[in-house]
Amino acid sequence: MARWLKPSVFVLALLPLAWLAGRALTDQLGVNPVETLNRFLGDWALRFLLIALAVTPLRRLTHWAPLARLRRMLGLFAFFYVCLHLASYVGVDLFFDWAALWKDVAKRTYITLGMAAVLLLVPLAVTSTDGMIRRLGGRVWRRLHMLVFPAAILGVAHYWMMVKADIRQPLLHAAVLAVLLGSRLWAMRRA
Repeated sequence: MARWLKPSVFVLALLPLAWLAGRALTDQLGVNPVETLNRFLGDWALRFLLIALAVTPLRRLTHWAPLARLRRMLGLFAFFYVCLHLASYVGVDLFFDWAALWKDVAKRTYITLGMAAVLLLVPLAVTSTDGMIRRLGGRVWRRLHMLVFPAAILGVAHYWMMVKADIRQPLLHAAVLAVLLGSRLWAMRRA
């Protein structure tokens, strides 16, 4: 079972992108396809970030060690969807208008928070290899990867502030993040 776990999760993690591609190819992205594209990718980026953060508490709860092997891959999928979300915003929505981008970052707080979250995730993705863990040393690497927590907080805040009316989804993401952060604090106090 554990031998097929990573390949199965890898394929499952690509399904949202395949679904989106199918909708785009059949012209089924709705009346505002650019917004649909951007929001869909952002939603999945945040979902994968929360799923990656849930691996350790789930492993502790279930005592199923193979779950730990998924954390890095799920974190990299979160970063992958973050990059697609950013690319759809910068490339498809703004057509690489860098002046408009900087204006949005300065003017709209939710975009500022989103960009800050992306910047926090970049060093995590860059240092996700075994070689980088060895080069940095386990202690430094673990401290660096604590940046995932403020990145997740910023990601949830970005989503919350972006939504104009129905806050149920951002509220759900915030609740999941609160539980995950609470479980981490609880585990730290017990150690």
